[in-house]
Amino acid sequence: MIRKFQAADLDAVARIWLQTNREAHGFVPDHFWQDQLADVKREFLAADLYVAEEDGKIAGFIGLEGDEVAGLFVAASCQSRGLGKQLLDQAKSERPQLYLRVYEQNPRALEFYEREDFKFQGEETDPYTGEPEYALFWQRDC
Repeated sequence: MIRKFQAADLDAVARIWLQTNREAHGFVPDHFWQDQLADVKREFLAADLYVAEEDGKIAGFIGLEGDEVAGLFVAASCQSRGLGKQLLDQAKSERPQLYLRVYEQNPRALEFYEREDFKFQGEETDPYTGEPEYALFWQRDC
């Protein structure tokens, strides 16, 4: 089930954010994610978030800031079961276009977004990590 984020979800969402970033981005020093956690939790409270629940537990979430997908995270134990697609479909149903950035060294995420009709827009460098990333864009068909 996909639903709007509630303040009571904060710790579960933050835990998924931290664990998933550590697992998917091993090329970024682990302390970077831990150092960002307090700020990210504050941002969660101000962002437009949706969570995916399975058996009453939060299994993933998507964060939107305007037309930007600020993040899409699914707990490792819940991946490859369609939750990421369901969360992204929720965002697509509410926005006529979306854009995001994905690390070059995260081919699994890049393949996912390409399957979901995101198009390459350019290459950038993440100012926080110094890692190369791709800018991707999706637009709803008329």
